[in-house]
Amino acid sequence: MDRSGFVKRSVIAFGLVILSFFVRGFSQLAFGRGVADVLQAPVAIVGFGLLVYLFVRATLDAVGVWKIEESDSESGPGQRG
Repeated sequence: MDRSGFVKRSVIAFGLVILSFFVRGFSQLAFGRGVADVLQAPVAIVGFGLLVYLFVRATLDAVGVWKIEESDSESGPGQRG
């Protein structure tokens, strides 16, 4: 995984967590609290799990155990990296 992929996954994870709140709100209006909990749970669990994975991956990168590669777009023309 490179840095741009890491950022894309972070945006997706935050988007899933926010989406779970919208799913809960709208489904609670339409179906009730019990159904809203059932519909929200998978989206929230996937988003939160992805955030936990990305946190662990970033921590391992900071420690130096599992590096996140530099993306090709970060190095300009004529630079090697």
